[in-house]
Amino acid sequence: MADPQFNLADLFELVVDTVPDRLALVAGDVRLTYRALDERSNRFAHHLGARGLEVGAPVGILARNRAEWVEAMVGCYKARAVPVNLNYRYVAPELAYVVDDADLVALVYERELSPLVAGALAEPVARIAAARLHLLEIDDGTPAGGPDPLTAAGAPPVPYEAALATAAAGRGFGARSPDDLYVLYTGGTTGMPKGVLWRQEDIFFAAMGGGGWGAEPVTAATELPGRLNRDESGRLPMLVVGPLMHGNAQWAMWNAFMMAGTTVLYTGRRFDADRLLRLIGEERVVSTALVGDAMARPLAEALSSAAPGTYDTSSLLVIGSGGAMLTAAVKEELRAQLPGAMVMDRFGSSEAGAQGAVEVGANGPRFVMSDDTSVLDDDLRPLRPGDGRIGRLARTGRIPLGYHKDEAKTRATFPTDADGVRWSVPGDLASVEPDGTITVLGRGSASINSGGEKIFPEQVEAAVKAHPDVFDAIVVGLPDERFGERVAAVVQARTATGRLTLEQLHEHCRAHIAGYKMPRQVLWVEEIPLTAAGKPDSKAAKALFAP
Repeated sequence: MADPQFNLADLFELVVDTVPDRLALVAGDVRLTYRALDERSNRFAHHLGARGLEVGAPVGILARNRAEWVEAMVGCYKARAVPVNLNYRYVAPELAYVVDDADLVALVYERELSPLVAGALAEPVARIAAARLHLLEIDDGTPAGGPDPLTAAGAPPVPYEAALATAAAGRGFGARSPDDLYVLYTGGTTGMPKGVLWRQEDIFFAAMGGGGWGAEPVTAATELPGRLNRDESGRLPMLVVGPLMHGNAQWAMWNAFMMAGTTVLYTGRRFDADRLLRLIGEERVVSTALVGDAMARPLAEALSSAAPGTYDTSSLLVIGSGGAMLTAAVKEELRAQLPGAMVMDRFGSSEAGAQGAVEVGANGPRFVMSDDTSVLDDDLRPLRPGDGRIGRLARTGRIPLGYHKDEAKTRATFPTDADGVRWSVPGDLASVEPDGTITVLGRGSASINSGGEKIFPEQVEAAVKAHPDVFDAIVVGLPDERFGERVAAVVQARTATGRLTLEQLHEHCRAHIAGYKMPRQVLWVEEIPLTAAGKPDSKAAKALFAP
């Protein structure tokens, strides 16, 4: 083997060779050691190689959380192909767009999703791609139920297990590069999905710990084995709850791998707090990665309503939230129910990686950020601590190369300042406190402009959700003839009889936010709409107000 590089496959293989018999992955009934996961990923990589895929060939993965998702991702990196995350909630035109935009040459998908794949490949934009696409179908237990739609369309898939069975389990790969790509397709707040392009070396340091959580990052790939705990008693089971089609879950998994931990995948179709808590006890999970209140509050509710001894959470040390902030009320609920665990928010984005963690003791969105993070004014100059201005959160150093096939968007999001410093500026607005911590206010594109005042939905949501009768809420802006936009809230009550009047909600909110930020319209719902990642779905919430 060539000298290991800061390449995800090289780094993974270093971990495998250090702790080959340690449990690497738990996904439902599937349990794989590092050696077994390595061998199955090798088989996948050799299958791609036998197809003649070139370096950088894009391979789509369309599946819910399962072992094959991980095998395919690692196998792609081994073969120097590029795994492309696909959202299983796409409709056919959206999937067709990504198939075409990403220039996919292969697609791994679950059998249940074959009608979606067939529909996407029939779309005009994807027909050229469909002619070259190599299809691998995962048997997910879904009955065939008649003629396969892809076979009927002239694109018969190869069974995933059959492909692995005929490929070699050993390595035998050539040299890889730290410049090999890591790609993350992100939906953003508007428009079609867009692919964020990272060098693998950069994403390793920007979002996967760099071999140095709690220590200085490694300076050479060969240093990583020396950072790993070879004692089985030091194994760290980490629960990944979100779907692997999103960066937050991918980074949590790779952080576990880079520490020789065990990734425990949540494989439920819907978030189930009872199931998650039992999984924590069964696998002796030490940390779990959630996505905001939508996951954290049901977890706290389940703990508070359960009889003593129902759940064993004694192993749990850290509850982290990425992708959405935890409100103060939910944090306090979790801390009360899990006094032995640290509850914390982490901040990051597809375009900037993992940037920081919430300040210890802070109840609001005040973060201690990495040294390469600043808040910039309109001239790309860093704001001074405590100057009271609002700017755009930005990161320099190890940042993405840009967006795939979108030079204009790349220039806008990754500008270069007058001193030649290149920044990633995804769009979050923030201010710098006198002590140097950064208060994140929210995406500028999501802010509500009411009568010339800029209102950040996250701040209003925190105020609404602080009421004891409110379980969850999403705040959006609606068109208003007088003020341009008005604040509206979609609210889920904690109990069936707990719905407040608008006046009662205003009375509560006055202690938390200014009058012009008050919700002027409230819609009570049985359940808050969520995205596939478990985040509040503001688009779906706004649509609920449509006449």
